[in-house]
Amino acid sequence: MRLSSYLTADGTASYGTVQDGKLHDAGKTLRSTFPDLRAALTAGALDQVKAAAEAGDVLDMADVTLLSPVPNPDKIICIGLNYMTHITETGRDKPAKPSIFTRYPSSVVGHDVPMIRPTASDWFDFEGELAVIIGKAGRHISEADAMAYVGGYSCFNDGSIRDYQRHTSQFWAGKNFVDSGSMGPWLVTTDGMTDPAAQSMETRLNGEVVQSTPISDLAFNIPELIAYLSIVTELLPGDIIATGTPSGVGLFREPKLFMQHGDRIEVEISGIGTLSNPIQDEAR
Repeated sequence: MRLSSYLTADGTASYGTVQDGKLHDAGKTLRSTFPDLRAALTAGALDQVKAAAEAGDVLDMADVTLLSPVPNPDKIICIGLNYMTHITETGRDKPAKPSIFTRYPSSVVGHDVPMIRPTASDWFDFEGELAVIIGKAGRHISEADAMAYVGGYSCFNDGSIRDYQRHTSQFWAGKNFVDSGSMGPWLVTTDGMTDPAAQSMETRLNGEVVQSTPISDLAFNIPELIAYLSIVTELLPGDIIATGTPSGVGLFREPKLFMQHGDRIEVEISGIGTLSNPIQDEAR
């Protein structure tokens, strides 16, 4: 099942399913009980979402503004240095433990919504990633049980302001500019993609392939990440784990390759679809 969150033409926030290129609205029926997709995930109510969507209004994708599939997660946890090819291009060794930083929901837009290049920097870089969305709460989760806590998957672009990222040893400043990242185009539930490690990912800038990798090349795989993170914090339904980016980022190219106003960046993952965003300069 493909799940989407969006704003309708009158600005109402809603959610539903995507079938054959159309949105099937569930929020109009369920909003009083489950105000958003995160609430439905928390209640384990995706069967109700599916049933409501099958009976709900059918909307054209072009008539709504897509949001991040879970626009209000409790946490967005990002993993740095998690493909061996990317670790190699940075000149580092594989870390002994996952490298972790966080993003705020206000830094993430949906599919086909402009990612904003800030006035503060010209170093706006792309990072195609697989996002894992937690489906049920858990703490101290074992690797053996970890996949049972996954609710679904999406494409993620961890848009990075590289000079701000390098101001200190902490990545936060370069990863949280408003509207600098993206996620979508929808959430694919685990029944629609049973083996994420069997998938592949490709990032394209203006149609040119800049990153390409099998998901199986993750340095720390999904069960390892969930087990480690759940030692530190309780993972909640709707929480997002951005699992890291492969080699090919603009910072380590010669010459450097950064996103410019008017560009279009795409992250495609087999089994999910393509997240596509235009790049737009921040209003001055």
